[in-house]
Amino acid sequence: GGAGRQGSPRVDRPVVRREFLRDAADSKQLHTAKAAADGLLAAYMTEDGLTGARNILEGEQGMAAGMSTDADPARLSDRLGTRWALVETSFKFHASCRHTHPAADALLHLMQREGLRHDQIAKVVTRVHQGAIDVLGRVVKPSTVHQAKFSMGAVLGLIAVHGSAQLIEFRDLALTDPDVDAFREKVSMELDPEVDAAYPARWLGRVIVTTTDGRTLTAAIDDPKGDPGNTLSRPELEAKFQRLLAFSGARTEEQGKAIIDKVWHLRDAQVLADLI
Repeated sequence: GGAGRQGSPRVDRPVVRREFLRDAADSKQLHTAKAAADGLLAAYMTEDGLTGARNILEGEQGMAAGMSTDADPARLSDRLGTRWALVETSFKFHASCRHTHPAADALLHLMQREGLRHDQIAKVVTRVHQGAIDVLGRVVKPSTVHQAKFSMGAVLGLIAVHGSAQLIEFRDLALTDPDVDAFREKVSMELDPEVDAAYPARWLGRVIVTTTDGRTLTAAIDDPKGDPGNTLSRPELEAKFQRLLAFSGARTEEQGKAIIDKVWHLRDAQVLADLI
């Protein structure tokens, strides 16, 4: 109850959660941390005796009723104790909006398969679901790094020119590299019925590339990098964690290794105080 109450007034309510794209606001970057902080705060308040609504999620005036018209409370306890949501979770491989990942993977695969350079590509059409158009279509020419992460053209520009769309590339190249900017202009999105029908259960990647010598090439990705069907390996997760630490300067590489070791051995931990 306490965590639900803490989470309810977040700035990412369904009707406004994409509004930040219009003026490049920073609020989206708080979502994950805010949710984690609210959970921790709720635990501390509960320890001190503060009570919350017992049915904050499924009650008649709970979060489900307030945020949905067809909520199914039975899903809250679906296979409780035997189903682990973590193995159904996607880990972001690119430092961009999730809607860009399938196309980014498909383009990277095509360029590697065909041995193409970015300057040999005249046009890229990404075949996407409607949700991608709704979210990414708002950003025509990004003016901030955060907006660039929600620009299909900017993301594919980094992939095509630099082979990577990580935090460093966004910070240093997304808005300043003329080759990335030029490539962004070559990218467009089109609704694909097959891709749209599969979403959100599956995030399919489809690209059609026209080369400067007139060829038309296609590539398809059914399981983007980081999805449950193509999840990150432990070394890849460790590398991502270390990249985030290095980018933020929050910990040294050796301190990061120590944290990683503790996480991999959580099942044997007697106390978690040193992780908080």
